[in-house]
Amino acid sequence: MTRRPVRSVRPDAVLVQAVIAGALSFAHLHDLAEAAGQTGWKAWTYPVSVDLLLVAAWHRLRGLRDSGEPARSAWSWFAVALAASLGANVATAGLLDLGDVPDWLRILVAGWPALAFLGGTLLVHRPTPASEPAPEPLPDVEREPEPEPEVSAAPALPAAPTPVTAPPALVAHARKIAADHRARTGADIDAETLRSRLGVPYPLAEAIAAQLA
Repeated sequence: MTRRPVRSVRPDAVLVQAVIAGALSFAHLHDLAEAAGQTGWKAWTYPVSVDLLLVAAWHRLRGLRDSGEPARSAWSWFAVALAASLGANVATAGLLDLGDVPDWLRILVAGWPALAFLGGTLLVHRPTPASEPAPEPLPDVEREPEPEPEVSAAPALPAAPTPVTAPPALVAHARKIAADHRARTGADIDAETLRSRLGVPYPLAEAIAAQLA
């Protein structure tokens, strides 16, 4: 039986450094929240809230950058979470008396849960992209009934072609299409293009084009 070689477990210096830095930042945030009046379990949840918002903002930021979408909102929340984490680490370095925390800092710490909840909600729920407007339905084209041939003993002469008339609603719709075509190309629309745009027979499109001329 062949034995597989046992891989030796080597500590990753980057991972160890990240764990140490995270633990120190966690402790500083806890100490600052506790000094600002958030005691007990509430003081322990502040570091979790700050770190989760920081991670969520970074994750959303990378996703938006990969998809080519604007990432200004994600950058803003990432900066807010980074400022909260960095500010707590600097404040506990001896520059602030934790025994006598100023009132403005107590207000910031007390209002952080609402701010973090708003940021997390906006980062998780992506806005729905606006759907393209649906094309306008074409008006119904009513065909006039063809006249019945008259019975006559004399040899029938070839009947003259029945003039094609278009409903006013269809003509009005064709005017909009013609105006749009003229604005884009600088030329009047022809009967063939009008027929493809309206989806009507060529004689009807030719009659409409004659009315638009």
